[in-house]
Amino acid sequence: MQPMEVAYVVLSLALVVAGLTLVGLAGRAYLETRSRSMFLLAVGFSVVVAAAVATTFSAFFTGFSRSRLLLTINYAVTTIGYAFIVTSVRAQ
Repeated sequence: MQPMEVAYVVLSLALVVAGLTLVGLAGRAYLETRSRSMFLLAVGFSVVVAAAVATTFSAFFTGFSRSRLLLTINYAVTTIGYAFIVTSVRAQ
C-alpha cells in the first residue's frame, strides 16, 4: 500500500470509531429517554459511518478507478446522514 492509501485507511478508521462512538452515545440516550432527537441523531451518524465504510471498501475494490462516482455517491449518502443529524437538532 502506498503512503496515501495508508493515510486514507487510517482516517477512515478514525471517522468510523468517532462516528460509532456517537451512535452508541445517542443510542443509549434514546433508550434511556425515548427522545426522538436521540433516535434521529443515532440514525444520522449511522448513515455517515456507513457511507465512509462503503466508500473506503469500494475505493480499494475498484482500485480507485471510479473516484468521481465514489465521491458523488459518498457525498449523497453523507448528506442524507447529515439531514438526519440536523433534523435531530430541530426535533422536539
